[in-house]
Amino acid sequence: MFDYRKYATQKLAALGPKYLPFADVATAEVPLSRLFRLSLFQVTVGMALVMLVGTLNRVMIVELNVPATLVAVMLALPLVFAPFRTLIGYKSDVHVSALGLRRIPYIWKGTLCQFGGFAIMPFALLVLSGYGEAVDAPRWIGLSAAALAFLLVGAGVHIVQTVGLALATDLVEEADQPKVVGLMYVMLLLGMVLSALVYGALLENYTPGRLIQVIQGSAVVTVALNLIAVWKQETRSRERAAQMKVARPQPFRQAWAQLAQTDGIMRLLVVICLGTFGFGMADVLLEPYGGQALGLSVADTTKLTALFATGTLVGFGIASRLLSGDTVPVNLALTGATIGIPGFALIIFASMGGGVVSFLAGIFLVGLGTGLFGHATLTATMRSAPKERIGLALGAWGAAQACAAGVGVALAGIVRDVLVGLQGATGNAVQTPYNVVFGIEAISLLAAVAVMWPIARRVARHPKINNSNTNGVEAS
Repeated sequence: MFDYRKYATQKLAALGPKYLPFADVATAEVPLSRLFRLSLFQVTVGMALVMLVGTLNRVMIVELNVPATLVAVMLALPLVFAPFRTLIGYKSDVHVSALGLRRIPYIWKGTLCQFGGFAIMPFALLVLSGYGEAVDAPRWIGLSAAALAFLLVGAGVHIVQTVGLALATDLVEEADQPKVVGLMYVMLLLGMVLSALVYGALLENYTPGRLIQVIQGSAVVTVALNLIAVWKQETRSRERAAQMKVARPQPFRQAWAQLAQTDGIMRLLVVICLGTFGFGMADVLLEPYGGQALGLSVADTTKLTALFATGTLVGFGIASRLLSGDTVPVNLALTGATIGIPGFALIIFASMGGGVVSFLAGIFLVGLGTGLFGHATLTATMRSAPKERIGLALGAWGAAQACAAGVGVALAGIVRDVLVGLQGATGNAVQTPYNVVFGIEAISLLAAVAVMWPIARRVARHPKINNSNTNGVEAS
């Protein structure tokens, strides 16, 4: 008798590596189902990013009339922890525990920070909105509580993502580490898309009470998914624990100095900062821009995050195909930064007659460029690091990205509010402050292209670099 279930399973297994990026990383020891389960921690990170950057910044600026500068500073508060991603990654590399666990204790600490931030956030927003019995509460209480909530969620995201990615690389062979990290980021983008669609549907009929319920639900889902993600992922070993106690770990300063001396790594970090700054400034303003300049609703602007994440997912898929061949990561990063420039031009044109179609096309292009640029720089960083310092390298990459993104978000809100304050005297249209910020982003991407261009030219002149160097950065 023909077994249809076995036939269907075989067909799906054959289609996986062809159509699913990074599916070929699975092995008999580490099946794809285990990697997918571990990737749930990225889903919770995506939920947090959509909630903070996608939904709450629009609600606080437009519905609650909170100054964009204050909102931008709140969104940038996780920047306080961003430089510590390098230290967190290093600590998880050398962590000593009685059971031989290195990564899971830090992931759980980060999960508790995420839950604590989401637990505080509904009451902070209750005071900010003056909803119900909170109408007489002092506004500064709501603002300070909201700042604490943003800080805790951001810290949790930094810890969970850095150590979770390091745990993912621990499960596979060294040659497959860039692929498995790429898979984790694909799941991050899928989590952003799904959560943006869910949040958009739940907030179709927006009320402050409904927003509070959504945040409370996110807190519970975060703990549940992270618990499932890490369940039995890191094996316990008393022998390894004993070895960890005997061996003295290299001090952080020496480990960082050793990594910093790697050829081209500092130039790579500069490129990451410039590119991330260019792509990241729009995070806090895209949805308010859509609401004020184009008249989109809360639900519509929340779904913009899904479109952006879809573009980024496409970029990651393309990058995975190209980087599995002879493509040098720095060349692909150059392409991604270049694609982002016309994307911001389309976003600016949307308020000058291009309309919603131009706006959506621009967002997709910016997302596509972000995916290409992010995966290329991630791969270059992974290939530049010693195998025993993967956590440190991932932390350095994450710290550079987070710092640049945090500065970009804060500066975007400040520039927008300053120009809004001058708007009465100059008679500027409502879209002018936003368009100035988008122009700054395009200039930052041009600067990233300028830094990468000499490297790309040298790689083109000396094709052997593709074979002798794994990341193309050493050509500098």
